[in-house]
Amino acid sequence: MTPCILVTGGAGFIGSAVIRELLTQTFCVVVNVDKLTYAGNLESLASVSDSPRYHFYPIDICDAAALDKVFADFKPAAVMHLAAESHVDRSIDGAADFIQTNVVGTYSLLEATRRYWSGLPEEKRVAFRFHHISTDEVYGDLEGTDDLFTETTSYSPSSPYSASKASADHLVRAWSRTYGMPILVTNCSNNYGPYHFPEKLIPHVILNALSGKPLPVYGDGSQVRDWLYVEDHARALLEVLNRGTVGETYNIGGHNEQRNIEVVKAICDLLEELAPDRPEGVDAYEDLITYVKDRPGHDRRYAIDASKIQRELGWVPVETFESGLRKTVQWYLNHPEWWQRILSGAYKLDRAGTVKSQ
Repeated sequence: MTPCILVTGGAGFIGSAVIRELLTQTFCVVVNVDKLTYAGNLESLASVSDSPRYHFYPIDICDAAALDKVFADFKPAAVMHLAAESHVDRSIDGAADFIQTNVVGTYSLLEATRRYWSGLPEEKRVAFRFHHISTDEVYGDLEGTDDLFTETTSYSPSSPYSASKASADHLVRAWSRTYGMPILVTNCSNNYGPYHFPEKLIPHVILNALSGKPLPVYGDGSQVRDWLYVEDHARALLEVLNRGTVGETYNIGGHNEQRNIEVVKAICDLLEELAPDRPEGVDAYEDLITYVKDRPGHDRRYAIDASKIQRELGWVPVETFESGLRKTVQWYLNHPEWWQRILSGAYKLDRAGTVKSQ
């Protein structure tokens, strides 16, 4: 029997990359459960949505009855939990949705999973996996220039978003400790790549530059992030799901530390090469860089020690920051129909017609 994987948040940036990887590189049946908030975009799954192994349900993970029905109908061998509110600025402006989805939603999903898992035959119960996908932001800020986040770094979240994700991490581990649920936890660094929602730094800079709009940089732009190409991340998540040790945490990083201002300037350099016909009145893309007031509680540096996943599972990223960023910029240049529909809001209008549930 072909195994089924239940993916929550599969219409999001990372979730859609995971589903594309599952449907093109495995024989699994994939059930995508996504509430379709503003950042959920089924058009990111257009290349695989016609697969007979793909099923989509527009379900809120806080809806226990709906989750129970999906578990009963599809009997998944694993859950990959990616559903989350994830934009720091939005969490600062209003934290309620982040608490509801990231904390209450994770609790609801854990309980639905536990009801299903506890009723499985012994062999299937032992083989089952609950894979919780989290972020390096739960660790907070790094002070030293050589320090790295490891799997045992103490949690010290700085924003409502990261605090809600830290809460979810703790819930998942508690359900493992208390109920024996077979879990896996991964904490990743900043993702980037195709299909990234335009409010995030890299796509925001690309699209603003193409429109001749200011390129906003928080503070002095010296904040450091470790950048991970999203398709590398998707491959890592499948490795953890298939070969990771139950109960363990794996940090997933791109080995690509960059200051935010360096990222913005690198995008400008690539656009000079790949899109030399600049908007009217723009002499150089870098001229659009604008420094703005820093975000409250802005962490200065994140950096992942990904040696454990390399040592135990043999995973290393394929893309360097240079190769991944070039692919990303070129993808946005080649796919204006995808991002233009997001900027106009049109992507929300056709959702009913693209829902495939059976």
